[in-house]
Amino acid sequence: MSEVQVKSSAGTPYKQEIKAGQHSFTADAPKEFGGAAGGPEPHELLLSALGACTSITIQMYAQRKGWDVKNISINLKEETVEDPDNQGKIFRITREIDIEGDLTQEQIDSLKTIADKCPIHKLLNGPKQILTNMHKN
Repeated sequence: MSEVQVKSSAGTPYKQEIKAGQHSFTADAPKEFGGAAGGPEPHELLLSALGACTSITIQMYAQRKGWDVKNISINLKEETVEDPDNQGKIFRITREIDIEGDLTQEQIDSLKTIADKCPIHKLLNGPKQILTNMHKN
């Protein structure tokens, strides 16, 4: 189970202090939305989580198989596009994965399949439930 704490910063509009385990970092809204751009904005954090999880999943799988994967580079982009099935818009995330190593096409195809099985990919794609409880202090 993962747990993260997010707190707003008094006096700095939209700046958020994030504590994830023993790590601390900042998120912020972009300047065009009134933030100070003092850290990644939430969409960038989401894309970062997907990219990191994808890379780790590929590395673990390749290591178990004994495959020669030297470096992995992943570029992610989120955009709003027309929904091909309904009227309206949907979010689309594009993942471009570059792998360095001595790999066959069959191994690359297997790694692509594994990329779609990373836990964050499954979380974003699959059924989910988000529960919200609010408390006044």
